[in-house]
Formats: sequence, C-alpha cells, structure tokens
Amino acid sequence: MAHTKNSITIDAPYDRVFDVTNDIERWDMLFEEYKEAKVLSREGNKITFQLTTNEGNSWRSSRMLDKDNKVCTAQREDPMFPFQYMNLKWTYREMDESVQMTWEQDFTMDPKAKFNDAQVEELINKHSVDNMKRIKELIESGKV
Repeated sequence: MAHTKNSITIDAPYDRVFDVTNDIERWDMLFEEYKEAKVLSREGNKITFQLTTNEGNSWRSSRMLDKDNKVCTAQREDPMFPFQYMNLKWTYREMDESVQMTWEQDFTMDPKAKFNDAQVEELINKHSVDNMKRIKELIESGKV
C-alpha cells in the first residue's frame, strides 16, 4: 500500500476554505489537471461525481463531507484502473486566522498499470503540493 500526506496553511476562515475546496464544480479551475468536474448526484453529505483530466481520462468517485468534524473522505469508484483501490482523506485544522488543510491518500496500483506504487506516490506528492499552492493563492487572493 502506498500513502501520501501533504499539508498547507491557508490564510482564510475555515468555512471559506472548506466550502471552496469541496465545491466539486470548481475543481476544473482549482486543479490544473482536470478539464471537467461534474456532480452526478447528491444524497445528504455524499456527493458522487465524475472527473475528466486534460488527457481525456474519466472516472467516478464519491465524497463524504463532514463539515462539523472538519473532514472529508473519498474513494475512486469506476473505473478503478490503474488502481486496485484509492481512498482519500482531507482534514482541516483551524489555527487563529488560518486553516491547515491536509490531504492523505492510500492506494495500491493495479499490477498491470504502467507505474508502480512508489512512482505514483512520488507523482501524487508533487501534484498535491502544486495544487495546494494554487488553491491557497486562489483563496487568499479572493479569486474564488
């Protein structure tokens, strides 16, 4: 099993950080690698959505929002490939006038995938840091 964990501090109120980062329809703006982020259904705190990358790869995921406890969990659903499984957890910790946002991912690559766990772990760590910096800048500048 591979694991990534990355954090960033965003100088903005918790409600704003949580709401912006969990607005799936904005993910094509927040994340550079997505050309489309479409909500398929909402059932209570569960959101099922489809992401499409700039290269045209799409998959469905579901996300549970728990704003009161400052956590979101998600999992990739269909298609699973190139993963055997992919689980995500985002946590938010209020700190004076800012919020520390932490993203964790646990996954295992399918043995038939082009890249192994260690290679994808390295790639996810790089993309997570880049995306977190982008989101921080967008929120702090008031662009979102």
